[in-house]
Amino acid sequence: MSFELRPLNGETLPAFEAGAHVDVHVTHEIVRQYSISNDPREIGRYRLAVLAEPNSRGGSVAVHGGFAPGAIVTIGAPRNLFRLEEDATHSILLAGGIGITPLLAMAYRLDALGRDFELHYCVRSETRIAFRQELTEGPLAARTWIHRDDGPDEQRFVLSRTLARPVPGAHLYVCGPAGFIDFVTAGAQRLRWPTDRVHIERFSADVDTAGDAFTLVTSDGLTIEIPADKTIVEVLREHGVEVPTLCEQGVCGTCLTPVLEGIPDHRDFCQSDDEKATNAQMTLCCSRSKTPRLVIDI
Repeated sequence: MSFELRPLNGETLPAFEAGAHVDVHVTHEIVRQYSISNDPREIGRYRLAVLAEPNSRGGSVAVHGGFAPGAIVTIGAPRNLFRLEEDATHSILLAGGIGITPLLAMAYRLDALGRDFELHYCVRSETRIAFRQELTEGPLAARTWIHRDDGPDEQRFVLSRTLARPVPGAHLYVCGPAGFIDFVTAGAQRLRWPTDRVHIERFSADVDTAGDAFTLVTSDGLTIEIPADKTIVEVLREHGVEVPTLCEQGVCGTCLTPVLEGIPDHRDFCQSDDEKATNAQMTLCCSRSKTPRLVIDI
């Protein structure tokens, strides 16, 4: 289902970048991140799309069951961890299922800039195609290819053909289920795409938070031990230090915190490899430390 959010009482909405998401307060207890899918040139509305996932952590079920026309919803300002390189010589947008949402906004932005791009949308079946009319009849139609698992062989997605020859300066963007992302990124690596030109966004992730114990020091002098079976966030909360978190899977970036000393053991999916290499910040919900002592700015 797609949902259009408009401001109350004639207020304005902040402008958003292609690839951005908003934190949606689904209930008092549940906050989830949903990508904005409409054209960034549009002002006054954010369009979200949410897949019904009965086995999810509760967000999609609550949205599908509780959101109706006229409902008042609290959201955060747009944030972007999936930025578009607008000066790329060529952009390939690969969407799997509900991963079409941020890539649709990217396609609109690239079209507005007159950039060279292609959008590939992989779905299981005809009935799973979101925004069908928009993609097949609108301004993006000439740049869009829809690949169905239940369709004829000639329209099926062939990764090696799509990514065959990395054009100098080209960038690749991938969003969708974890298996789809892993399939595409492994193929891109095999076809020698530079890692700094492959961009991904995950909606959820399975992350291993266990590891060796280490000492954590905060900027105000609190020194605590992080045991092997607990996360930094968990131990900080036990000591009265509240850390803002949302996903607690290393996906949303809400708990990114500056690192002052030590080397983090990055477990997150929201930072690029280059960002992780700087060790400038880390996610406290899932990452650990490679050094016996770690000092963070909190």
